[in-house]
Amino acid sequence: MTLDRFPWLTAIVLLPLVASLLIPFLPDKDGKNVRWYALGVGIADFILMCYAFWKHYDPSSATFQLAEKYDWIPQLGLSWAVSVDGISVPLVLLAGIVTTLSIFAAWQVDRKPRLFYFLMLVLYAAQIGVFVAQDLLLFFIMWEVELIPVYLLVSIWGGKNRQYAATKFLIYTAAASIFILVAGLAMAFYGNTLTFDIAELALKNYPLALELPLYAGLLIAFGVKLAIFPFHTWLPDAHGEASSPVSMILAGVLLKMGGYGLIRLNMGLLDQAHVYFAPILVMLGVVNIVYGAFNSFAQTNMKRRLAYSSVSHMGFVLIGIASFTDLGINGAMLQMISHGLIASVLFFLAGVTYDRTHTMSLKEMGYIGKVMPKVFALFTIGALASLALPGMSGFASELAVFVGITTSDIYSSPFRTVTVFLAAVGVILTPIYLLSMLRQIFYASEAIPSCDISPSCDISDISLKAQGSQEAVCFGTNCVLPIDADFSDARPREVFIALLFFVPIVAIGFYPKLASQLYDASTVALNAQVREAYVQVVSSKNAPTFANHSSFPTIAKVEIISALAK
Repeated sequence: MTLDRFPWLTAIVLLPLVASLLIPFLPDKDGKNVRWYALGVGIADFILMCYAFWKHYDPSSATFQLAEKYDWIPQLGLSWAVSVDGISVPLVLLAGIVTTLSIFAAWQVDRKPRLFYFLMLVLYAAQIGVFVAQDLLLFFIMWEVELIPVYLLVSIWGGKNRQYAATKFLIYTAAASIFILVAGLAMAFYGNTLTFDIAELALKNYPLALELPLYAGLLIAFGVKLAIFPFHTWLPDAHGEASSPVSMILAGVLLKMGGYGLIRLNMGLLDQAHVYFAPILVMLGVVNIVYGAFNSFAQTNMKRRLAYSSVSHMGFVLIGIASFTDLGINGAMLQMISHGLIASVLFFLAGVTYDRTHTMSLKEMGYIGKVMPKVFALFTIGALASLALPGMSGFASELAVFVGITTSDIYSSPFRTVTVFLAAVGVILTPIYLLSMLRQIFYASEAIPSCDISPSCDISDISLKAQGSQEAVCFGTNCVLPIDADFSDARPREVFIALLFFVPIVAIGFYPKLASQLYDASTVALNAQVREAYVQVVSSKNAPTFANHSSFPTIAKVEIISALAK
């Protein structure tokens, strides 16, 4: 078998899955061997996908590539069909790097380490499977498989209310997944041919009366995963209780599965319905941005504040998807990549801080910047990237979305003006709640200490710990004994993990084409498809009369005339 015909995508999906099945047989007593094994599998799979895409993927082509198809259950029309294009390749790479570094971040897991790393590798395989599935039933199966490891990872290794958070996550996402199955069956059985192949489903001509309810159902399913208001409430609870490595995957990869579904299925298969729902997506995006930003202020739990920040940032993805411009859709893709990296490193650093302070409450933190300068520096870089500082990937992605929606010739001027103004409010609020969080964590806190110790006590006096003094000292606003307080700064492993996130964040910030060249051809082709659908909708006899309403697209007359003249 030549390398050109090697089943690269099947190997990328199955490698972590098969490797996870070997974990029970590894000789290991304290969990050290299994963690090295899991990390090695993650690195190997990431290297494999990098090599496959470098050698066998052409970013200038908008077609599906590296296609593999094998009959699985012919009686049900189910086949193992996988392929990638520009929309899936960057997200596969994102899942690879985030999950691998999450495994590395979970280095100190000592409770049921075999089960923990087994679930992490199964989750690794399921994530990749969602992004490469070309069969809609296979897509649904991978989507469902992903739910089980996340539920167990939160419910076993989570915080005090982990059972509530895990159950809420499962109920929300599992119930929403039903819409994917129903929509997939409806599209597969429509017409004269029964098929679940996504490329073949795109060729079917669905009536608008069918497209609209299918689009609405899929919007609910993917909206839950993307944390669109009002389906977002599971996310802060899950983040607040999950361990930091799991939160890294939740924010870095799982949210992006919702955005991927909207682009792949809603836009790609139901383009005429997208014309009707696009203004709604823009409005939901604005609500996400502003609502998420304001709610972040109200959070006293560090991870819940970061969770609502994710809700806010996902609003830009919705606006970009609904912009009807090449730049807007490119910005949505870049925002998913950028936020995946930034949110992952912020949740990782939240875990690093928790390891020292043993609290997530911002009211119980403070005064630790002097003794943990490396953690402070890393956290500051991550916060600056999240607030879209120029030179960081977040700035490039949000700017692309802003320019995309502003220059869209589909929406009316009042609609665009209101959208940009409200989205800008969210952008202004972001540095306020992030920088105030840094102040509460690392600088003097206004909170009243929880013990009868002067808040001005010098916690930088590490000699207290060395002397073995049993006199209580302040660590933030907590009262602890020196033998229990951890004054250590970021360790080499932790600095290394953070830097592996910051390198692509800064590289993409200075040279966005580093990421956009992977998906540009596919997003341009997809935008051309939805714009053509727009022309067909507004030029039909049953066209909606929304041209005079600022909350709906206006008719692009020149584009319609040129299209009809062909």
